[in-house]
Amino acid sequence: MLKISDFEKIFKDYKPGPLGYYRYYSVLVPLLEYQGQLNILYEVRADTLRIQPGQVSFPGGRIEEGELPEECAIREACEELLIKPEDIKIISPLDYLHTYSNFTMYPFLGTINYDAYISVTASKDEVKEVFLVPVSYLMETEPLVYNSDVYPKIPEDFPYEKINKDMGYNWRKGVTSIPIYQYKGYAIWGMTALITQNLINKVKEALQKR
Repeated sequence: MLKISDFEKIFKDYKPGPLGYYRYYSVLVPLLEYQGQLNILYEVRADTLRIQPGQVSFPGGRIEEGELPEECAIREACEELLIKPEDIKIISPLDYLHTYSNFTMYPFLGTINYDAYISVTASKDEVKEVFLVPVSYLMETEPLVYNSDVYPKIPEDFPYEKINKDMGYNWRKGVTSIPIYQYKGYAIWGMTALITQNLINKVKEALQKR
């Protein structure tokens, strides 16, 4: 027969984790001073990639076993841009995102030095090209924002009678925000735009308090 002491032993020093299957990713949001102005560096993903080919993104990828989110952001940026860890300086973690598609994204604000940038060739397996967007442009330009409802897709044969809901159930829905920035033919949208928008809004809020 189980006792309270059994539960106390089982859960002593227990470290909680997510309930269910989740994936974890990190990205670097790279600031770069170039030609007299401050910029953010973006990538265009290679057309040969299976996931999101040709889409604008930040350098980043999936967190490996035993790896810290910040370590992942630096490693992935080095692999994709073909630069060295010492070329990157992390300024701060940014607000992270939980998505309806079962993954969490950890962004990190950092800098890439000028000398490293001008020598960037990028990994052709992952990156089609890189480009810079002036921070001043992002400060002055509001993105187009579309809000979309997210509905659970419940199987038609779900046994409502087993949960005493013969007339069905009012399943909760979610809402996702989809901002879109357009810059010189590039479309910055989705999670990359959400991270950008949040960063710029934080800067604006801080400047207004001065």
